[in-house]
Parts: sequence; C-alpha cells; structure tokens
Amino acid sequence: MGIISVFIGIIVGIIDTFFGKVLIFITDFRNENPLKLIPFLSIAGVAIVYIYNKIGKNSIKGMTLVFESADKEDAVIPKRLIPLTILSTWITHLFGGSAGREGVAVQIGATVAHNIGRKIDIENSGRIFLITGMAAGFAGLFQTPIAAVFFALEVLVAGTLEYSALFTALIGAFSASTTSHLLGLEKFTFALKTNITIDLNFIIKLALIGIIFGVVGGLFAHILGKMKKILGDLIKNPILKIFVIGIILSILLIVMHTGRYSGLGTNLISSSFNGSSIYNYDWILKFIFTIVTLAAGFQGGEVTPLFSIGASLGVFLGNLMGLPIELVAALGYACVFGGATNTFIAPIFIGAEVFGFEYVPLFFVACSLAYIFNGNKSIYSAQKISYIVEEL
Repeated sequence: MGIISVFIGIIVGIIDTFFGKVLIFITDFRNENPLKLIPFLSIAGVAIVYIYNKIGKNSIKGMTLVFESADKEDAVIPKRLIPLTILSTWITHLFGGSAGREGVAVQIGATVAHNIGRKIDIENSGRIFLITGMAAGFAGLFQTPIAAVFFALEVLVAGTLEYSALFTALIGAFSASTTSHLLGLEKFTFALKTNITIDLNFIIKLALIGIIFGVVGGLFAHILGKMKKILGDLIKNPILKIFVIGIILSILLIVMHTGRYSGLGTNLISSSFNGSSIYNYDWILKFIFTIVTLAAGFQGGEVTPLFSIGASLGVFLGNLMGLPIELVAALGYACVFGGATNTFIAPIFIGAEVFGFEYVPLFFVACSLAYIFNGNKSIYSAQKISYIVEEL
C-alpha cells in the first residue's frame, strides 16, 4: 500500500501543480483586467451550470460525493469530476467570483485515489485510499503535508481520527507536496518574528481571539448552508439563479474596490502580513462575497478565502486589542479555517507549517478554543459528528 500511496501522491501532485499554476496565471490576468472580466461573471456562471448539466451528472455534488464515497462501498467518484471541477473553478476565478481552491485539490486527490483503490482487493482499502488521496490533494496544493494528513484523518467524522489511514496518508501527502514543490508550485510561508510577553493579560486576550475566530468560522459554515437553501428556494432554476446572482455580484465586486474581494483572497493575506492597507471591513466583505458566490452555484473551495478572512480579521483584532498584528493575523489564518471546517489538529499544523513551529503553543490554545466555540458547524454538509456516529 505504501508504493501505491507514493504513486497516488505523485499523480495528484502533478495535477495540483497544473491546476495551481494556471489558477495563479488567471488570477494575475484578472487583476490586470478587472473591468474587462468581472462584468461577465453571470454569463460565466451560466456556462458552468450548463457544462455540469450536460456532462457532469452527479459530479455537481463535489465534496459531498467524496464524503459519501467514504461510507458507501458501491459509491463511485467519476473520473470526469477532475476536469469539470478544475475548469469550472478556473472560470469562476477568471471572471471574479470569490472562491477558493482547496476543495478542488481535495476532490482531485480523492478521485485519483478512489479510482485506484477500487481495483485493490484489501479490506477497507477504499476508505483508506480515499483519505490518502484527500491528504495528497491538500498537500500538493498548499505544501503543508502534516496539516494535510490530519485534515484528511479528521474531516470525515469530526472528533475522530482515522488512524487506519495514517501510514498511507503520510506517504501520499509528502509525495504530493514534494512533487508540486519540485515542479515549481509556489507556497505561502511567512516567518513570524514576534516577541511577546506571556502574562495573564496576554493569555486572556489570546483566549478571547480564539473564541472570536471560532465563532466567525462557525458562522461562515452555518450561513453558507442556509444561503444555499435560501437561494435554491428563491430561484429554483439553477441557470437563472446563477445568472441573476452573478449580475448582482459583478456589480458589487466592481463598486467595492474594483475586484478587491474577487478570487482567492491572497491579496488580503499578503496585505495582512506585509504592512499594506487592510480595512476594518475587509474580512466582512470577503465573508459575504464568498458565501454568496458559492451559494449561487459557482465552483471553487472555501479554505483560501477562510485564510484571508481570518488574517484580515486578525489585523482588526490585533489593532483593537493592542497585540502584535502579524501574530494575531497568523492565528486568525489558522483558527477561522479550523472553525469553519470543524477540525482541530489540522489548523494547528497549518499555523506551524506556514508561520513557524515555535508558535505551536499559541496555535494550540487559540485553535482549541476556536474548535470548542464553532458550534459544531462545518462547510462540509456531509461531515459526521463522532458522538452521533457512536449513537448510531
């Protein structure tokens, strides 16, 4: 199984690199021509829905399909999911939708591993290889293999770790991360150089911001689910829904700082750590635009926007509480992600791998409280909760 996991990691790393590099090019191109592209977001949305209706079949279920395949032995993740989710995400980003990329990478990894694992007659191999692929997908794109492993192990059932897949997930994640690194896919890292005095005042503030980040992450997940239902009930035709919402989004995205809240949100992340301007309302607008974009039917992940929401909220809270800005932005980067995905260990290692392992104690405290106070909400509607599974 180890050799197969290496094979999965290499394949996923190659696909992730191709997807990621093209997405970077698309982002740069849109940033240079926002007024030529964002007005056509609604038409791009119609094209996405049309493509899925024509050839997508159940691929439109995306991450939900991945979660379902973990529990149903007869479930099939079609190979067409990979080109469809990649193409539709590129289209979303090219025309200014506010969305991420992680969901795509995880779907890529899950699809590759699922279709390989189905051919291997080993007990529980389907679930093990699925988790391996999810870890590889996450690691190949973000090059944070330790966080990727724990994300894949804990995300299917919140509150539990799938230890049976630990060995293969480690191999798959590090293989994918190494592959994408060797192929030149850029990785975001920022070395924190913050000197802090740990006293009672600091500990109280650290606990408070951890709680706030968790609440914001949980609210994001909760409102995203509600918004999908509201828009679906309001406009039942998916083509009409994405067209109408796309028009509204394109107008607002242009009016509000000409595309500042389009795409991944990496501009907000960079500004949070390089001293550029971050407005107090940046995190709120990115929060809203991402939810509406995804609820309307545009494709892409949620995680990078969550990083940007957390980082820009961290800048605001750091200024408000008199704490080091870069440190609070880093904590927000990790904690809001954890709060929205209902994961605990993965965000700690996201913080460590991106900002430095010496800050693990701070990430542990803040991410623990974010996990406790997120209301058990998750952006993944098919995620199970451990105590519910035990009752069943």
